[in-house]
Amino acid sequence: MLIQGLSFYMFAAITVASAVMVISARNPVHSVLFLILTFFSAAALFVLMGAEFLAMILVVVYVGAVAVLFMFVVMMLDINFVEMRQGFLQYLPMGAMVALIMLAELLTLVGSWVFAPHATARGAAPTPAAAKVSNTEALGDLIYTHYIYLFQAAGLILLVAMIGAIVLTHRKREGVLKQSIGEQLARQPEDTIEVHDVEIGKGI
Repeated sequence: MLIQGLSFYMFAAITVASAVMVISARNPVHSVLFLILTFFSAAALFVLMGAEFLAMILVVVYVGAVAVLFMFVVMMLDINFVEMRQGFLQYLPMGAMVALIMLAELLTLVGSWVFAPHATARGAAPTPAAAKVSNTEALGDLIYTHYIYLFQAAGLILLVAMIGAIVLTHRKREGVLKQSIGEQLARQPEDTIEVHDVEIGKGI
């Protein structure tokens, strides 16, 4: 128990520290790397709590897809981050208001668990006993039966986000050279090769 407790606090401290670095790092690529570290540390916390399926999903989906995709988008798009930081104070009130709304929602959920635990238990889906099935099987049964439409909607949202990222990276920009496979395959040798009759001892 002592080792498990120390491991929990160690991974929790790494998660919190890396999450702070995500929003405080000046380089966006460094922010994505700290975000990946945050996901890995959170996955380790899930493993310690016995939710290995959630840990696997966190690593495969968020680290393997979302974070890496975000990193490629940040590196490929020509974003002027200096210009974006100049309008930080302009959008600070709106960001603070959204943060307060999210905090109020979280406090409402936590308050409902504390003050009305029976109400949340009634709204929850029935789960089998842990001795009969594993948590992975129980989650799979809930996702693909009770919440199949929400699961499919989440997949469609991720698909749209991926298509949007690809479209943004393929937009036309000045000063950026792109490869045209069709033009390369259709070109003829006389279009690319020029033969000169050079005299001995003289250059072109």
